[in-house]
Amino acid sequence: MNKEDLISQFTAWWSELDAVAIHATRIVGIIIVSWILVIVLNRVIRGVRERIAARVDDREFGKRAETLGRVFRYIVSVVVSLIAIMLILSELGISVAPILGAAGVVGLAVGFGAQSLVKDYFTGFFLLLENQILQGDVVQLGDHSGLVEGITLRYVQLRDYEGNVHFVPNGTITSVVNMSRGYSYAVMDIGVGYREDIDTCIEVMRQTASQLKQDPEYTTRILDELDVAGVDSWGDSAVVIRCRFRCQPLEQWGIRREYLRRLKYAFDAKGIEIPFPHMTLYAGEDREGKAPYFHVAQDGPNRAA
Repeated sequence: MNKEDLISQFTAWWSELDAVAIHATRIVGIIIVSWILVIVLNRVIRGVRERIAARVDDREFGKRAETLGRVFRYIVSVVVSLIAIMLILSELGISVAPILGAAGVVGLAVGFGAQSLVKDYFTGFFLLLENQILQGDVVQLGDHSGLVEGITLRYVQLRDYEGNVHFVPNGTITSVVNMSRGYSYAVMDIGVGYREDIDTCIEVMRQTASQLKQDPEYTTRILDELDVAGVDSWGDSAVVIRCRFRCQPLEQWGIRREYLRRLKYAFDAKGIEIPFPHMTLYAGEDREGKAPYFHVAQDGPNRAA
């Protein structure tokens, strides 16, 4: 092999190495630019959300902006990642057009086989579009209930009172019970003895409610005076009086517990009976007004003769 052949081979090898280095540099550049772009766009979305939430003094609007911001950041990350992958494949010499065509066919086949996944995304999209669920809400989704810690197009993440985390696929959601929109009601059923005067009991209930509403700790949480619906039912051992407070969202449970605690002391102070569960047996009476005898028998060694 002469000198010219060696120079020719070295030049060809160097050209190939230079081309590989250029492609590798471009790939690294695509990865770095994509990573920086995702970070910048996420910060921009977060900044816009915080600025809008600061200008609008609305708790519900702030929660909605936070939820939509999380979804937009997720979408931005996915789109930028897909574009970066296609650019990297192009740098590797792999034609993207056949892949996109095959992806369309495969996507159609996968769409028929993964209908639940498609349903999850469509349901999640409309949940956000119609503003049914926001991050920070307390909701009930079928058999699951708790605080919404996260919501995506795929699932809703709930944390219940015991700290358990539930991941509910959006496609399985058929109804949404949102307990944190606008205002809530603290509903209470108060049982009193049959011998008590109902009007007196209601008056004590209203006085206790007024004292609770004047408490600085609860004055902003309770929106209206106590609403007494009246006697709701005649139970086996008590007359049940139903009442409710109109209060701030998510405050109904704390207000209910505090009101029942104070009402217990108020009833004790007034001598109003909160009856234990019991049953009264009535044997009836004949036409002369006499009741039949109850025959009581005792088993055991001390049984009467």
